[in-house]
Amino acid sequence: MSGEPPGAAVTQEPAPQDAGAADGVAKPPEDSQQSHKGHGFFGLALGSVGVVFGDIGTSPLYAFREAMGAALTDGASRDSILGVVSLALWALILVVTVKYVLFLMRADNKGEGGVLSLMALAQRALGRRTTGIFILGLIGAALFYGDAVITPAISVLSALEGMKTIPSLHKVVNTDTVMLVAIVVLVALFVAQARGTAKVATLFGPVMAVWFLCIGAFGVMHLLDDPHVLLAFSPHYAVEFLGRHGLTGFLVLGSVFLTVTGAEALYADMGHFGRWPIQASWLFFALPCLALNYLGQGAFALAALEWSVAHGKVLANQDWFFLMIPGGLRAPMVILAAAATVIASQAVITGAYSLTQQAIQLGLLPRMTITRTSETQSGQIYLPQINAMLLVGVMVLVVLFRTSDQLAHAYGLAVTGTMVVTTSLAFVVVKRLWKWTWPAAIAFITPFLILDLTFLAANGLKIISGGWVPLLIGGALFTVMATWVRGAQILTDKTRRDSVPLADLIDILRARAPHRAPGTAIFLTSDPEVAPVALMHNLKHNKVLHEKNVILTVRATETPRVAEADRVRIEPVNEDFKKVYISYGFMESPNVPKALAVCRKQGLKFDIMATSFFLGRRSIVPSAQHGMPLWQDKLFIFLMKNAANPTDFFKIPPGRVVELGAQVTV
Repeated sequence: MSGEPPGAAVTQEPAPQDAGAADGVAKPPEDSQQSHKGHGFFGLALGSVGVVFGDIGTSPLYAFREAMGAALTDGASRDSILGVVSLALWALILVVTVKYVLFLMRADNKGEGGVLSLMALAQRALGRRTTGIFILGLIGAALFYGDAVITPAISVLSALEGMKTIPSLHKVVNTDTVMLVAIVVLVALFVAQARGTAKVATLFGPVMAVWFLCIGAFGVMHLLDDPHVLLAFSPHYAVEFLGRHGLTGFLVLGSVFLTVTGAEALYADMGHFGRWPIQASWLFFALPCLALNYLGQGAFALAALEWSVAHGKVLANQDWFFLMIPGGLRAPMVILAAAATVIASQAVITGAYSLTQQAIQLGLLPRMTITRTSETQSGQIYLPQINAMLLVGVMVLVVLFRTSDQLAHAYGLAVTGTMVVTTSLAFVVVKRLWKWTWPAAIAFITPFLILDLTFLAANGLKIISGGWVPLLIGGALFTVMATWVRGAQILTDKTRRDSVPLADLIDILRARAPHRAPGTAIFLTSDPEVAPVALMHNLKHNKVLHEKNVILTVRATETPRVAEADRVRIEPVNEDFKKVYISYGFMESPNVPKALAVCRKQGLKFDIMATSFFLGRRSIVPSAQHGMPLWQDKLFIFLMKNAANPTDFFKIPPGRVVELGAQVTV
């Protein structure tokens, strides 16, 4: 595209560096984003159980076990077990219920949630793009990819490890067996992504509903082992445990955080199901089932402690989740757990696709191939490049860590980092958009931030034992996004300096009229105030100007979707030139021909098959003298070379495209 690097995304609106930004951003109606329109409340609530709660719903497979493992380093006691259960319950209450369900889901961007959506909302609240908000958004998005790689690996491994507890299999199943089966399941999951999940997605809700009912039922079954576990609802046990156990308590807190991984999905998937269905399904179904299961595991552990003391043995940590299931039901429960973890993995993978699409539209990543896998569901997309990277990352983790117990050390740090970012961005929204006073905003947000930072510090203790994994992934993604944004800005500034203002070109053409060619020429550019490079090359080399010339700019707004009535804006320049602005939300995929069809209704008539699209193609040469460091120049060039073809990205008919190139130094 002329005026921007070949791999760059569409122009973001509003942003200070986008010259020629329109006065007044096209705003979609309040319900334009609702992909859930037309579905009943119960159907949406059931669907949210399948998609939104998959990650957090499978946490009982490993969270209590990991927390108990850390607690037992100081010896087993009834108070320590009650302390672990109390910490788990209050993590669910404070982090998930209070922070996300009751508070953050009110901070929606036209119905959409997620860290990038919140970043765009914060920027809109401030009225400008600020470096601090922008960097926070980059960090949150980068850390999400770390979570997206770890979740499938730890979830599927933890479910299949239940095979070791099946009486008829425990002698033949070992770690290598579990790892091999997990690899087969995960490869099949990622290979199936290209076909879409629309056909099987209807099963996600019912399967996860059965899963929650089962884990709740098994929890109730074991409450009778030691009803005193209900005392864990008192925060006294959590506070006392942390106060008595020092560093061990901090380690347990890092493991307890595993109970709330997936809480970001509550917020990120809000646009798919709506706030009320998610809130209702959490408060009245998912939360009670999870609480009952953790209580059941705690009661089972208390009974095991009593037996150990009676027999003079030391209580050993074990797979509490599967061992509390009757032997005859473990095999079907392992199968159900595997299905639930596959669904949880699917939700995270789909979330990575959606986040990438948003990042591309907001100009944080280069264009990538986006395939629609459903004609009826807008959220069903597939990105082959992201799918391949996730698959490689997941396989490396499975082979490197081998067990869910080892992977648990790598889990949590990325999620806590994202939560800190989300809370920080929420402060901007509360203060600037909701117009709270400084004391009120600080008093409200500070407890959440302290809680997030405490969990972050607790998980920080795991950096050496595995926490470096999400940091490495997040750091790599942050570097890529920061390089792309900086490189695109340098290239845009250089192009602007070297280009001729469109008004000056029109004066030159009026004085020396070139040969006129029949038909319409559309020049794509990110900066409509300067003459597109493709237009200048056409005049310089071909000595012609078409009868009708359209300077076309595609913009990404900081809202999720743009109403069709506000999609296109035409600005006449003179008899030869018109400027056309096409706006898309960050949740939408551009389709230029479809948008241009609207122009006919606004008086700009042309035949799409008699129209030529001119795109500027740049060959970038690195420079060590100015701009970015040489290694970043090379990374930027690599990203551009591997970006999706703009013809495909904008859905332009290939036979109507003319590309004119130039060499540029960055």
